[in-house]
Amino acid sequence: MDVSDLLDSLNDVQREAVAAAPGNMLIVAGAGSGKTRVLAHRIAYLVRTQQASPNGILAVTFTNKAAREMRGRIEQLLDMPVHGMWIGTFHGIAHRLLRAHWQELGIPQAFQIIDSDDQYRVIRRVLKQLDLDESRWPPKQVQWFINGNKDEGLRSSQMDANGDVHQQQLIKIYAAYEEVCDRSGLIDFAELLLRAHELWLKHPAVLQHYQQRFPFILVDEFQDTNAIQYAWLRMLASDRNHMFAVGDDDQSIYGWRGARIENIQRFSEDLPNTLILRLEQNYRSTCTILNAANELIANNDGRLGKNLWTSGEQGELIKLYAAFNDQEEARYIVENINEAIQTGMTRSEIAILYRSNAQSRVLEEALLRAGIPYRIYGGMRFFERAEIKDALAYLRLINSRDNDAAFERVVNTPTRGIGDRSVQAVRDYARTHKVSLWQAARAVVENKLLAMRSVKAIDAFCQLIENMAERTQDMSLDEMVDDALQQSTLYAHHRNDKTEKGRMRLENLEELVSAARQFTYEDEETDMDDLSAFLAHAALESGEEQANEWEDSIQMMTLHTAKGLEFNRVYLTGLEEGLFPHQRSIEEPGRLEEERRLCYVGMTRAKRELIISYAEIRRLHGMENYTQASRFIQEIPDECIDSVRMGGAMSRAQPGHAQSQVFADDSGIEFQLGQRVNHAKFGDGVIMNCEGHGAHARVQVNFERAGSKWLVAAYANLQRT
Repeated sequence: MDVSDLLDSLNDVQREAVAAAPGNMLIVAGAGSGKTRVLAHRIAYLVRTQQASPNGILAVTFTNKAAREMRGRIEQLLDMPVHGMWIGTFHGIAHRLLRAHWQELGIPQAFQIIDSDDQYRVIRRVLKQLDLDESRWPPKQVQWFINGNKDEGLRSSQMDANGDVHQQQLIKIYAAYEEVCDRSGLIDFAELLLRAHELWLKHPAVLQHYQQRFPFILVDEFQDTNAIQYAWLRMLASDRNHMFAVGDDDQSIYGWRGARIENIQRFSEDLPNTLILRLEQNYRSTCTILNAANELIANNDGRLGKNLWTSGEQGELIKLYAAFNDQEEARYIVENINEAIQTGMTRSEIAILYRSNAQSRVLEEALLRAGIPYRIYGGMRFFERAEIKDALAYLRLINSRDNDAAFERVVNTPTRGIGDRSVQAVRDYARTHKVSLWQAARAVVENKLLAMRSVKAIDAFCQLIENMAERTQDMSLDEMVDDALQQSTLYAHHRNDKTEKGRMRLENLEELVSAARQFTYEDEETDMDDLSAFLAHAALESGEEQANEWEDSIQMMTLHTAKGLEFNRVYLTGLEEGLFPHQRSIEEPGRLEEERRLCYVGMTRAKRELIISYAEIRRLHGMENYTQASRFIQEIPDECIDSVRMGGAMSRAQPGHAQSQVFADDSGIEFQLGQRVNHAKFGDGVIMNCEGHGAHARVQVNFERAGSKWLVAAYANLQRT
């Protein structure tokens, strides 16, 4: 594709961004405005016009999937492979830097990346070493503290408790954790970024080399950068470099995990002579949906400012459904979906979005009752599954005996007679002598520091690992993985489990061998053996969505998970004060605006139809809550909304009005939603819902002792109380 063809496929603003002269640029790209298209075309344009060589371009994304997609688009536009171009995530690029500069950083050449679960295990071990009670020092909170401070660029030695005893203890735990990781050659995800930043800080010559190598730096989803990522980019972007950042401050929804919206807001202040362009033409949603989303987000202050528009159709009004309770909300959604399917809409074109995972249960039950297949998007990923992590731990021990997290995970998995006391004795020896768990285990065996049965069991495990390493030396990667699964008895362990879960786990292990067989390592600049590269790949892929083949099904997900996706019809559920916006966001400064951005993201996932719902009564965490409609509903213009009622349902309480009559039984006694009643068998309860008419009418009663029951109204013989 020549340069003119490259530009002809773009709209005016996209073309201006792609063909702009070298310099710092901020592209404020609204939802559905073609930001990935602009990024890929910009890179292709720089190469095609010979302003940059592929070796001189660094493109940073937030997911491996986005990196793969971008590379594919660029190669298609250039009609050639782009070897030498660095396209990857922040973590992936940091990993490359650490592999290339391990000596400067003073870390082992064979360092091992640990994911969140392995990090959690190391923290638990540190807490035991320090004799700290996990009920008082929860490992998850400690993990959050350590990673949060690393994301801010802070080592334990740089922190001051300022007289706070609790903070002082957390810093002490952080320091002990750093010591264990340094001794074992372990690098967690936050450490990757911190080490990469320290590489710039401590080695100016290395920084200068990469500044000269990468005159063009392009960053996707800039609004999601955290403190350490932004600091790393700022140092790399010297006065001679050209930063091209694409992002949307209105879609900054990850503040809870460290993203700083001020990074994109202050971009033009930090980088001189920044050209700001706004991509406002939307190619996804109808005019009605965009008008509603624009009005909603206009309530946030300090925005960079943009107004989405489309040359497409006006589209249907946004449907608003006010349910009496969450059961009725779910039933309305399912009936509405059934109608859509009957008119020819495929299930995969439909998404149900919710603020909290706890909301999904009622929706799932309604879908199951209706026989409608669904899937929870973003569920357990391949490399996060327990059986896969066990297999990888064996491979990591083969690769590096001093990997404490791997040792601890599989020393007794599958069980081989090494109890908690034996493992604790190994831990104690490792702590006292400042050696790895592997070295401690060998010392315990050599010096017979435990009962003979325990010594033999530990020795057998160590011999197993040594034999596995020796056997696999000359094997291909997939043969090595398969052999490790055989020798470790993981295959046999799950084969002996005759349940469906056991069968699935066995299939997953077999899939790991396939993954190893298909794995190719393409990095001409970093010298890594196949196993090290595969283990690094597995760690970096952990935590990201893995593609799976599913039958046509309804897509269910949290609003955070939905970012970047689009569907013909979207159900935005649970818009109630305290749920969405979440109660914490109402109470904490700045969080309400992020909740509004989250609602904006949810609305702009819809291409053609948007249905918003809320319930007056919602049961969450075992408690019944009386709710008010979300303020976000009030911020959508009336002319964009069509209030609907459930077809075929009996009367229900309307928002802000007294509850209406719902049915009369054979004796003529009338009942209302919310009416307290008594049943001869189940006792006292409250009418929560109803469906059907006449002799077929059913009523749902939430009984104090028996829970929720659906009863045929004509035979229930309910008494008002």
